[in-house]
Amino acid sequence: MKRDGSKPNNDLPLLPPEADIETKTILNQAIRANRELARLKGYCSLLPNDSILLSSIILKEAKTSSEIENIITTQDELYKALADSVKEIDVETKEVLNYRSAIWTGFNELKEKGFLSTNIMIRIQNELEGNNAGIRKLPGTTLVNQQTGESVYTPPDNEESINRLLKNLEDYINQTDDIDPLIKMAIIHYQFESIHPFYDGNGRTGRIINVLYLILKELLDKPILYLSDYIIKNKNRYYDLLQNVKDKNGWEAWVIYMLKAVEITSVETLKMISSIVDLINETTEKCKNELPKTTYSKELIDILFIQPYTKIEFLVNANIAERRTASKYLKQLEEIGVLESFKSWKETIYVNKRLYELLKG
Repeated sequence: MKRDGSKPNNDLPLLPPEADIETKTILNQAIRANRELARLKGYCSLLPNDSILLSSIILKEAKTSSEIENIITTQDELYKALADSVKEIDVETKEVLNYRSAIWTGFNELKEKGFLSTNIMIRIQNELEGNNAGIRKLPGTTLVNQQTGESVYTPPDNEESINRLLKNLEDYINQTDDIDPLIKMAIIHYQFESIHPFYDGNGRTGRIINVLYLILKELLDKPILYLSDYIIKNKNRYYDLLQNVKDKNGWEAWVIYMLKAVEITSVETLKMISSIVDLINETTEKCKNELPKTTYSKELIDILFIQPYTKIEFLVNANIAERRTASKYLKQLEEIGVLESFKSWKETIYVNKRLYELLKG
């Protein structure tokens, strides 16, 4: 029976769910998802410097996850902001950059504590929103269909219920059991989004929790897999299946959706990382062959791939060269076709165009 979306869901069931979450269909999909995720983890573990890839992938995720919440910015605006080449950053771009910071906050907290707590979730949300509002204490939060104005879902609306549900969620996240972690990730994501514990930033916080949980369970070493691209391509089904669990206890279809998201995203992420690695290798060879020996260095190549936009100051701060020499290096890279330049205010920005196009795709 369909829930009345205008009534607070204060009786949201505690975890674990009273449903068969290990059906044959779910387990078969879990095998496929785990296989592709393991391939991604294994490939990344062999890379000499995965921090370069992380920088690009996390920024791509920050942009995509924010788009799900209708926070729209462009790659160009993002990279300009990161290169500090604009006087004022628009609100949307700032929120995407906050998302990137929130991922690192959550990752560092998780590595330090060794478990995923409600307090870590709060710190992630604080970083996202730039405030200390914390857990909701007042009623009035309702999710509304933007087209019809209908109240689709009203989450728990009192502090006691929210804290009780979060404590249960935290226990479920950190307990050891025999359930496949990818199946549990799907359940955790549903429960967090249903609790909707914050005034704002719940969707983005929930998607960060996904990747942190995979790291907690040692299915990944770094925050390199994100499901936002899959979700935004299948956005209506995502929300329909979330609601179907509430209305009809439809766990199987929801869990399969999330497992498929892991499988497909793992494959696509591996392809993108492999393409970036190939581009790094091609660029390295080109620079070795065409740049003066005094210009080429591994550190210089690394700078070009930390993000697509580079400027003199980046080379100076990395102790690669002083300003005049750094300017010469970047001009030489432009002359051999590795970079393209444009003027932004009073400075020159150099674009790694091929990396830019890879991340745009």
